[in-house]
Amino acid sequence: MVGRVHCEWGLAGIEALRDQVAVLVIVDVLSFSTAVDIALGRGAEVVPLAYGDEAAARRRAEETGALVVDPRRAGGGQFSLSPASLMGLSSGQSIVLPSPNGSRLSLAGGTAQVICAGLRNAASAARCAQSLAGGGDIAVIPAGERWPDQSLRPAMEDLIGAGAMIDALEGDLSPEAGLALRAYRAIQGQLAQEISGCRSGQELIDRGFETDVSLACQLNASHTAPVLLAGIYRDHAGA
Repeated sequence: MVGRVHCEWGLAGIEALRDQVAVLVIVDVLSFSTAVDIALGRGAEVVPLAYGDEAAARRRAEETGALVVDPRRAGGGQFSLSPASLMGLSSGQSIVLPSPNGSRLSLAGGTAQVICAGLRNAASAARCAQSLAGGGDIAVIPAGERWPDQSLRPAMEDLIGAGAMIDALEGDLSPEAGLALRAYRAIQGQLAQEISGCRSGQELIDRGFETDVSLACQLNASHTAPVLLAGIYRDHAGA
């Protein structure tokens, strides 16, 4: 038996669906989902934490034995939310990763199982989600960005990332999930060009983080399956 696949935006989407589905998939392509994939691909673990509370970050680091990384994209070899910076992680390391979108959504899943996915690991994360759902429904949640007034800004890259995930899932699609799938298939052959040119991609490139955008656009280059257990993302690929 295969459940239904849903797709709704951001925190409101999670709140609408978390009591109805077995699995929630958080999609925040630029850059939380990509950062989690890179870290887990290096053999590390990620402790998500909502952005803005430095004391809470220190406490969580003490509880988990993790290193708090910069929630902003930092230079000078520092670990940060920049996926490229996390290429230097070593196997067995654990990081606390504050972010304004992906981390906050990761911690709002209630009783549903939470998975993190982007373009890099869409297929492997989909296999894991289908297995964990056990025939139950799956909700794919594009995170989006925020306008200056903190309202949701739907982000093209997250819609496309959600569509890539949905493309790898079995099951009946809600109309919203079907729309995300069609959007992804429409630009599947030119992901790097389209995402580099979108508002979020341009913002990062203008700030000097072109490598982060490039990493995020590498479709199924990775085989991680980040699953949130006891507040920590660990790789469950093949589990």
